[in-house]
Amino acid sequence: AILIFPIMMNLAIAAVTAADPRLVPTLKSLGAKSTTLTIQVAKQTRFIMLAAIITGFGRAIGEVGAAMMVGGNIEGYTRTMTTAIALETSKGEFETGLALGLLLLAIAFLINFILSCLQQQK
Repeated sequence: AILIFPIMMNLAIAAVTAADPRLVPTLKSLGAKSTTLTIQVAKQTRFIMLAAIITGFGRAIGEVGAAMMVGGNIEGYTRTMTTAIALETSKGEFETGLALGLLLLAIAFLINFILSCLQQQK
C-alpha cells in the first residue's frame, strides 16, 4: 500500500484537474451543495479514477520483492499470490507456481476486460 498510494494519488489528482473547469462554478451558481458537487465531479472523472484503481492493483500484484521484504511472506497472513509463485518455484514446485501464475494472469485479463467494457459504455 505504501508503494502504490503515491501513484494512485497522482492519477486521482490528474483526473480531478482534468475535469471541466466550468463544472464547479456552474453548479455553485445553480445552488448545488458540496455533496452534489462531489458526485458530479466523480461522475465526470469515473473512468480515469477506475483506471487509477486498476493501475494500483496492477502495481500491487507486481511488487514481489517489496512484498517479501516488508510482509515476510508468512502463509495465511502476509503471503500474496506473487510471493507464493516465487516461493513455489524456488522450492522446485513448478507446477504449483505455473498454476498460480496462470490464475494471476486470468485475474489480470478479467480486470482488463471489465475495464474495457466500462470504457466502451462511455
